[in-house]
Amino acid sequence: MKILPILVLTLSVPAVALTAASLTPASAPVAASATSEAVKFKIDSGHSSVLFRVKHFGVSNFYGRFNKIGGEISWDAKNPEASSISIEIDAASVDSNDKGRDDHLRNTDFLSAKEFPTITFKSKSVKKKGDKLELTGDLTLHGVTKSVTTAVEFTGEGETPFGYRAGFEASFEIKRSEFGVSGVPGGVGEDVRITVALEGVKA
Repeated sequence: MKILPILVLTLSVPAVALTAASLTPASAPVAASATSEAVKFKIDSGHSSVLFRVKHFGVSNFYGRFNKIGGEISWDAKNPEASSISIEIDAASVDSNDKGRDDHLRNTDFLSAKEFPTITFKSKSVKKKGDKLELTGDLTLHGVTKSVTTAVEFTGEGETPFGYRAGFEASFEIKRSEFGVSGVPGGVGEDVRITVALEGVKA
């Protein structure tokens, strides 16, 4: 049976960078900087995940992932609004567990990975919302940049045998056609759910 290609999108899933636009008035930048206790973390690609979920012929949910993720997180636990995140994803690292489908996903029907080799997310603001964070930033996919807002869960931090580490997770949905990704209409769903689970090691 021929397997139709499935779209992969990321976070900016995609995707995510935690960039926090400071809520401190522009007239007091020095004070905002002085109170920040942000710690820099380098995203650990081997322990981070960017997953996508899309409908196949309106029947089932299909999942895939990106295998190469990079970027940096600046995390201030006492003042989350001073945090930020920047994520870079290698579009050609898309993995749907089928080589033929992965090659199709990389071509012009979907990711156009040669023309647009990197998917990025750069945060613009972070706000505290109960026990979670509200993150807003720019997701750039297939050469198109759009604003995305998502809830982010801080999953933990602490010393490990491999350095001090921190984790974050977020899920959100995008419409692929809004990013110019419209191959195989009807077979591949329009709505794509992106899940980003990041682990960073203190720089």
